[in-house]
Amino acid sequence: MTSQLFAVCFDASQPLRVARFWADLLGRKMVDDPHDGAVVLPDDDVGFRLRFAATADPKVVQNRMHFDLTSGSAEEQQQTVARALELGARHIDVGQLPEEGHVVLADPEGNEFCVIEAGNNFLAGCGFVGALACDGSQAVGYFWSEALGWPLVWDQDEETAIQSPRGGAKITWGGPPPAPNGGRDRVRYELVADGDHQAEIDRLLSLGATRFDTAHDVAGRVALADPDGTEFRVLTPR
Repeated sequence: MTSQLFAVCFDASQPLRVARFWADLLGRKMVDDPHDGAVVLPDDDVGFRLRFAATADPKVVQNRMHFDLTSGSAEEQQQTVARALELGARHIDVGQLPEEGHVVLADPEGNEFCVIEAGNNFLAGCGFVGALACDGSQAVGYFWSEALGWPLVWDQDEETAIQSPRGGAKITWGGPPPAPNGGRDRVRYELVADGDHQAEIDRLLSLGATRFDTAHDVAGRVALADPDGTEFRVLTPR
């Protein structure tokens, strides 16, 4: 039994606005979420949804996860940056060095993302969304490899990465320690269980997950935390 990565969920004060930004930037379809907010659908059968849920809490720290968008050429990188800025993104400084080739931007609510330079061999063949880059320990990379049934494609110097056997975006962890989350994680995974829901919750707990504060459970979603304490949710059957 494994879980499937159903969605990456962003808390947002204006979920429709941020969802529209990402739908337009990625060239994907946006639909209303039946529970709350909006969803950007995947563009193929190996992708995952982006869900944007309403919150009244402001963003106060850098997210523990961000997207790395790929480029086929220097011109394509410039076009992606220009398109993102036109849609409402802005340049930000997260400590990147002048000689680094990637461009760091933030969406209309400050969610960080990178537009990677051409020639990045690690992300070759992953698609436009090359990776979901995360703070996290080696142990967390191992945990998510087991949780999702995705093999490790990188494991060196406490940095890990996994990828679906069917391809698509990688999920990477840059090593400890995870950055402060400002009290809770505004970006998190949402999973669906293959098979018995409670049995899958028990399996995730046996792999090293913990029950999150039950006050953070919402309708149809059980809150857990991975071994680094980063929140994720498992959707209950409907």
